[in-house]
Amino acid sequence: MGPEIIMKLLRKLFGAAPTPTNDGAFSPSPLALKLATSSTTDYDGGAYADRYEGGKLRILMICTEERDMVMANGNKFSTGNHPVEMALPMLHLLNAGFEIDVVTPTGAPAKIEMWAMPDKDKDVQKLFRDFADDFANPGSLTEFVANSMTNDASYMGIFIPGGHGAMLGLPENKNLGKLLRWSHNQDLYTMAICHGPAALLAADDSSNFIYDGYKIAAFPDAVDKQTPMIGYMPGHMPWKVGEKLSALGMKIVNTKADKTCFLDRRLISGASPKAANDFGRLAATTLLEAVKHRSGN
Repeated sequence: MGPEIIMKLLRKLFGAAPTPTNDGAFSPSPLALKLATSSTTDYDGGAYADRYEGGKLRILMICTEERDMVMANGNKFSTGNHPVEMALPMLHLLNAGFEIDVVTPTGAPAKIEMWAMPDKDKDVQKLFRDFADDFANPGSLTEFVANSMTNDASYMGIFIPGGHGAMLGLPENKNLGKLLRWSHNQDLYTMAICHGPAALLAADDSSNFIYDGYKIAAFPDAVDKQTPMIGYMPGHMPWKVGEKLSALGMKIVNTKADKTCFLDRRLISGASPKAANDFGRLAATTLLEAVKHRSGN
């Protein structure tokens, strides 16, 4: 019996074999789900004494519309937007008084990693019910870039949730590149968590990368390299987020998939699902402070 067959049998025995999906891809193994997901979250309730009451300032949330990531070995990983990394920052921003518009590159439905859904977290479940139509029928990033990038647009920032799906379609999307550069020039905030920073690669126009020299928290390449061992993914990554961002001059401040959050100028980032609550609170408090300065209070 060869070593590959033995390893396959051991993975099956310990529940570390990725789970096949109906469409020919794989979702995380039972062991990976037990180690990396939870039925609840550490959401702190999102109370803000200085909540924004103006009712006009908005956040543009960029979601992936792609599901399958082709791994280095050819297997497909069933991914999308991570529900905790979507929901907790959204809850904080909404409770702070901001409104959220959801878009995908073409307006196709946002893909969500349902296997990571915290199904016993009432706040998260309510948010997904409230935004069910927004996720099923989002706006189009293409149309937004064509029609809504104006100097008087009522946006405070852009939010890119995590999940490996942020690596699909977004890093090379030219409209996203235009949006990020517009946001940067308008002094808006950009918020990205976990693998969400992969989408920042869209801002590289070959002559100038607007985030050159920035520090950021993001999911470490070294941890991604380890996850196939527990069957979280059905193979190794096709490319490395941290490696590509570092090559463009960014510095990742964390080495673990932990609660690290970081603010560098108008770029707000978080390291992993564990950081989602703190990332959401940092984003909300930073934006509320910016509103105060804008209004002269």
